[in-house]
Amino acid sequence: MARPRVHDDALRARLLEEASAIVASVGATGLTVRDLAARAGTSPSAVYSLFGSREDLVRAVGDEAFARFAERLAAVPRTADPGADLLGLGLAYRENALADPHFYRVMFSATGAGLQDGTRGPATSSTTFLVLRDAVARVLGDPSGAEEPALGLWALVHGLVELELDGILPDGGEQRYAHVLRVAGQGILGG
Repeated sequence: MARPRVHDDALRARLLEEASAIVASVGATGLTVRDLAARAGTSPSAVYSLFGSREDLVRAVGDEAFARFAERLAAVPRTADPGADLLGLGLAYRENALADPHFYRVMFSATGAGLQDGTRGPATSSTTFLVLRDAVARVLGDPSGAEEPALGLWALVHGLVELELDGILPDGGEQRYAHVLRVAGQGILGG
């Protein structure tokens, strides 16, 4: 009879969820394997068995954050209407942040900012930014002039989402968010 697997995918997912909450609230330096194991109801050896090291765990949290975000962006349909597609990406950005606020915060923490595939670099070279840049290029009809407007749109959606997550925006939810994206987005895209 095969030996049962003690450290399964469910435990790995629970550890990533708990670790993302810790990193989002106190930073990667505040993450200890012992505390994480206690919060997840397991042992430190289980954490090491699943992730190898504390550093590999932190990297896995960042990888999971970007994977969830990329999956959400990939689910946005690409249609014949580039403007609607771009708005869809903006709405997906917000949905991702609200659905997984800890992972969202990890992506933009010192641990995760600019990190994708385990390396630090300009966020504009990340796969997820390239999705936005390409959508902007479709709207403008000019791939060579898409990066700056894409940065502006990213700053807009990121700022709105941060304000919403922090509870600073007045009520209005998705409807207000979409309205602001439409109005301000036109200005960023040049009318």
